[in-house]
Amino acid sequence: MTPIPPIHIAALLRAHGLRPDKALGQNFLQDATALEKIVHAAEIQPQDTILEIGPGLGSLTRYLAAAARNVIAVELDTGLIPVLQTVLAPYPNTRIVPGDILSFPPAELVSAESYLVVANVPYYITSAIFRHLLEAQPRPRRIVLTIQKEVAQRICASPGDMSLLALSVQVYGQPRLAATIPAGAFYPAPKVDSAVLRVDLYPQPVIPQLERFFQLAKAGFSQKRKTLRNSLSAGLRISPSEAQQFLEKSSIDPMRRAETLSLEEWRRLAESK
Repeated sequence: MTPIPPIHIAALLRAHGLRPDKALGQNFLQDATALEKIVHAAEIQPQDTILEIGPGLGSLTRYLAAAARNVIAVELDTGLIPVLQTVLAPYPNTRIVPGDILSFPPAELVSAESYLVVANVPYYITSAIFRHLLEAQPRPRRIVLTIQKEVAQRICASPGDMSLLALSVQVYGQPRLAATIPAGAFYPAPKVDSAVLRVDLYPQPVIPQLERFFQLAKAGFSQKRKTLRNSLSAGLRISPSEAQQFLEKSSIDPMRRAETLSLEEWRRLAESK
């Protein structure tokens, strides 16, 4: 890859009379090593189309544009658009779309059947972004997000430490931590470190009965400290004895808790009548 000149975020913001918007969770990634880690994790091919969420001032966008055929960058903060246009002027394969990614079906933005999502996203909308992308048609082939390290670790959890967020991602694809990024790589520096989370999506969700699966999972985690017998009873509005019979029919101990179940066990529950 041709060397990409660094962007001094603080100076660029000052030159345009701008400042990071805390309400939008703006922490601009500017460390070249960290940016290269993200591109490496994404395994971008020259023919790939990339959907980037929140390009900010274009630090990552330039690296994506140098590696991919096309980059569609969706930016919510319209005040950043003029600066972004200037920064990305040398990259004609980029397209800037003003707006909220959560209001755009990806199919309206990306014409390619196979595409990647690569982005550094605000921590507070991580779950909403995953839900939006994973429920989309067509789904991306791969999602690479720089998010809060603790949240990335939760998404990669194994049975015994599962959460509704982990299940909601793992039913669609295989997540893994690709890299860690220290807080000092951002301007302004957040209070916590970040991680690059890569999710390779399966051709189809591993549990076909998605509606039933999410109904059960939400019920199971609705009262996390209780046994599945009691949490499913409350969440599904059935008697404790009915919940126990339902679990035993799927060969699951009613005294277990939701965080201990594997995806395979949730699949058995979703298939059970």
